Amino acid sequence: MVISRKVQLRLNVFFVTVAIVLIVILSMYELGYLDELLTVLAEDNYIFYWMMFIGFLAEIVAGSMGMGYGVICTTTLLFLNIPPHIVSASIHSAESFTTAAGSISHVKLKNVSKSLVKKLAIPAVIGAVIGALCLTYLGEYYAKITKTLIAFYTLYLGFRILSNAFKKKQSKALKRKTNLTRLGLIGGFIDSFAGGGWGPLVTGTLIKNSFTPRFAVGSSTVAKFILTLTAAVTFFFTLGIQHWSIIAGLLLGGIVTAPFSAMLTAKLPVKGMFVVIGLLVIIMSSITIYKSVF
Repeated sequence: MVISRKVQLRLNVFFVTVAIVLIVILSMYELGYLDELLTVLAEDNYIFYWMMFIGFLAEIVAGSMGMGYGVICTTTLLFLNIPPHIVSASIHSAESFTTAAGSISHVKLKNVSKSLVKKLAIPAVIGAVIGALCLTYLGEYYAKITKTLIAFYTLYLGFRILSNAFKKKQSKALKRKTNLTRLGLIGGFIDSFAGGGWGPLVTGTLIKNSFTPRFAVGSSTVAKFILTLTAAVTFFFTLGIQHWSIIAGLLLGGIVTAPFSAMLTAKLPVKGMFVVIGLLVIIMSSITIYKSVF
């Protein structure tokens, strides 16, 4: 079996990460700190291990469908009653690493249009900062209202994901005029404020408007990395690090899966995954809305 450069790069990142983790674990064992670490990881009803599982599943979906990581993580964390500002801060902190790996892959494979990245990323950064600041304030003082609004948004995304399973292939058409500045600004704000949504909104719009798919996905991924890093830094200065167990779990779960997600793309039934994930997001969002309202 011939391994593509993208898969090879991800495998290299995976093996380096595993080696670092093993070195850290062995060092802690030798120093007598391993038991303390395991005790800390078991706090908050083993949330670290739950987040590893969610990160694992979310990365499989994102690697197969090109979107869905933020939506799945946000829906799950809200369902687990995590405050909205902690949800978005945790997801963007973890995604800073996973989107970096994806961006490097797309750059090496020449799937990136520099002009498209610039037109999307600059307004996306502005939107991400505004979204993070709004969520930091609203998430702390109006948590119930904010949580309900975000749950309604993920419910909408769930229907969008579900509809993709039954969408007919469009014939090639002329590229529609797209306001990239507005798209980047709105996408950055929504992704930062709601914890996800860049993929379905921005990447989906670019492909729908007949941008070349490889450049749409590659350029959108690089712009996503820039806005994700911006949002993570903004949350760091406004909230600090108070959610490291969630970040570490999502990050490790995603790293374990990332090298193999490209291989799984051809194996998994994408249409079936759209249906399952769409229904799952809809159900969990509906329960979250019910719990918030009643």
